[in-house]
Amino acid sequence: MDTSARLLRLLSLLQARRDWSGTELAERLEVSTRTVRRDIERLRDLGYPVHASRGVAGYELGAGATLPPLLLDDDEAVAVAVGLRTATRATVTGIDEAAMRAMVKLEQVLPSRLRHRVNALQTAVVTVPSTGPTIAPDVLTFIAAACRDAQRLRFDYRTRDGDEAVRTVEPHRLVQTTSRWYMLAWDVMRDDWRIFRVDRMRPRPPAGPRFAPRPPPEPDAATYVARRLSSSEWGPRARIVVREPAASLQSRLWPGWGEVEPRSEDTCVLVVRGQSVQALALHILALDVDVEVEQPPELVEHLRLLARRLAGAVDG
Repeated sequence: MDTSARLLRLLSLLQARRDWSGTELAERLEVSTRTVRRDIERLRDLGYPVHASRGVAGYELGAGATLPPLLLDDDEAVAVAVGLRTATRATVTGIDEAAMRAMVKLEQVLPSRLRHRVNALQTAVVTVPSTGPTIAPDVLTFIAAACRDAQRLRFDYRTRDGDEAVRTVEPHRLVQTTSRWYMLAWDVMRDDWRIFRVDRMRPRPPAGPRFAPRPPPEPDAATYVARRLSSSEWGPRARIVVREPAASLQSRLWPGWGEVEPRSEDTCVLVVRGQSVQALALHILALDVDVEVEQPPELVEHLRLLARRLAGAVDG
């Protein structure tokens, strides 16, 4: 293996794992530890911040002032391409353009065998643009850093009614749905867990001080947020008898979307809330199974109206 090829292989190993001992690198590259030390110096001369790791004669690739070239294997390259392609749904302001620029750069260096796989994905996959509000990238990164570093956040928050207030929280996780971003956090003033829509937040930097993270309400933040949103106090509450076993219906529902109660071997009850009876009606039709609406009466009337309209559309 010549020096250039060995340097690329060494760089790939350093990017794949946080730290390596000199002996491990020498065994992987089939060279002496002295050669590894020389190659490490060559990488440093090229601008790669390779540090001596703590412990036994090891090395780790650190973060530099600029983003160095990344070496990806075949599956990693395809995964990045798929991620860039789906990023064009644009729930983050400007990310669609940045993703497209990165995609062009990636395609220029992809081997032909991978370019065919990526082109097949681009041809076959069509993403539906998000209809929800977009979020500035700096807002998301600011909140994410506070979650990671366990630092308190202060921000102006606009409620559903349009009222504004300053909130102080201990952030736990960011949760993304199909059209919105939410933050799960411990509200310091209310002494309870709360869910905040990120598009209604205006952070007041800097974050801090640090706090000791408390146990979350549930291990899975996404499921917890989804269930809280579906059972929140806004919108009408519907109780629907579904002609399907409870386990079968639960497996087809988005996590946290409504509560399923078994009634018999082949029947269950779905309890769910929605923004309106119109939205609930669409959800019911999407279940694609026989149902009976027990409540509310407004939903029953709306479904009757839809039935007449659909019958008129079919019968002319």
